[in-house]
Amino acid sequence: MVKKQTVWLLTMLSLLIVLSVYYMTSPDSGEMAFIQDAELEQTTGNMNGDGTTDDTVVSQMSSDELFASIRLEMQNKRDKLEEQWSAVMASSTATIEEKAKATENLDNLQDRRTKENILEKTISASVPYEDVLVRAEDNGVHVTVRANELSKSQTREIMQMVYDEFGEVPVDVKFQPSK
Repeated sequence: MVKKQTVWLLTMLSLLIVLSVYYMTSPDSGEMAFIQDAELEQTTGNMNGDGTTDDTVVSQMSSDELFASIRLEMQNKRDKLEEQWSAVMASSTATIEEKAKATENLDNLQDRRTKENILEKTISASVPYEDVLVRAEDNGVHVTVRANELSKSQTREIMQMVYDEFGEVPVDVKFQPSK
């Protein structure tokens, strides 16, 4: 168990170092920006659960950059949580209950990441969308596909895939038009 945790911790630290070096050495062109959920909703078309479509606002960012920045922000946020929970687990002052809760949170986060990856691949395999972004959060699952349009049947199919993977949770399906 200790060996497994050590390998996991070293892997995460290596990933953090690689991402830090990449971030620091990448050219600062001003094009990358972290997008909050409210801004994402403004830059994407929204297909509601009932199949109606909200107005689509074209983003100043390319779809590739938008998806990449959202993934990076999500990764950074989760890495910080993992770091905190790992610190609690390694702490000599933490109680058994705190360590158990940290372990449970860490397991849930890893499970959420795995399910997101599986769902992204499953959705991409069913209909060849240019890109698929799945974000599982406490308030539900948000799915954004890069496509010029999304039919009601495609939306229902995506929602069913989410239910199959995550259970009965609120699902938000959106599309981001390609430029």
